[in-house]
Amino acid sequence: MKKILEYWVNKFWYEDYYLASWLSPLAYLYIDIVRFRRFLYRQGFIKSHRFSVPVIIVGNITVGGTGKTPLVIYLAQQLQEAGFKPGIVTRGYGGNSDHYPLIVDNKTNTQQAGDEAVLIATKTACPVAASPIRSDAAQLLLDTQNCDIILADDGLQHYALQRDIEIIVIDGKRRFGNNFFLPCGPLREPQERIREVDFVIINGGEPQDEEILMTLVPNVAINLVTHEQRTLTEFNSQNCHAIAAIGHPQRFFDMLATFGLKTENHIFADHHVFKKRHINFKDNLAVLMTEKDAIKCGEFASEQHWVVPVQPQLPSSFFNQLLTLIKQHGQKTT
Repeated sequence: MKKILEYWVNKFWYEDYYLASWLSPLAYLYIDIVRFRRFLYRQGFIKSHRFSVPVIIVGNITVGGTGKTPLVIYLAQQLQEAGFKPGIVTRGYGGNSDHYPLIVDNKTNTQQAGDEAVLIATKTACPVAASPIRSDAAQLLLDTQNCDIILADDGLQHYALQRDIEIIVIDGKRRFGNNFFLPCGPLREPQERIREVDFVIINGGEPQDEEILMTLVPNVAINLVTHEQRTLTEFNSQNCHAIAAIGHPQRFFDMLATFGLKTENHIFADHHVFKKRHINFKDNLAVLMTEKDAIKCGEFASEQHWVVPVQPQLPSSFFNQLLTLIKQHGQKTT
């Protein structure tokens, strides 16, 4: 049911401009509430939390996947190389822990912490804390871990967590869909919000004024059982299955197609909880999946199953500018 609902909502948001206009009064009511809520935070009527270390938010103004998590992983790795000790906070969407905030590592169950939180912890080896209240997660990291900077995966609209630097990620192909606010379109906040942030990253597509292009580049496919590595072009002489349970699954399928792969595509709802039957098919064809999906399938995968990691590529000037901003907020590299 969730998969069907997501399909029709995305079709409505990104293809149907006319029906949305009929429902626009709902969108205006929504955005009035959003603006009033932000006003209350700015005026101090609702409590927010500031921390002693710089806080960097990586978020978006639309619902759905734009590429935030790969960028957070990239930033964490770059910050580590620059001498920082980053801690990462996330909502832990898709998790069902009996307590929050929750410290997450590579052994944490994805059903407890959510797929993105476990993936981030696995890829970065950084301290990660999950909580619907991001400020609680940040406080836990600062109390229990040796962190000198906080990265937030999502949370642009979580104004209870004060921030020093804001980065927005935009899907370069879908951008803002029908340009309506929720529930008539994918926008969480007005597009003018973009002018307030420090960096605007566009994931694929053609950058517009002051947008920084990020390209997610796959290098190899890695077998989930044997850990054998193959180039993607080694799969283009055979038919394959491709599965995706992410915010924009077509992006993954299109990426495989650029390498000449012929895939039978299987779409699941974002953050889908996989069972063995979901990824096993009645043939012996290779099954390719994203890292976010593979983190949930390792226990019951076979030698048919391959993960396709992606590596963000951004201009070096972006990270240099980010370091400058961090130093302006009182943090020095070691």
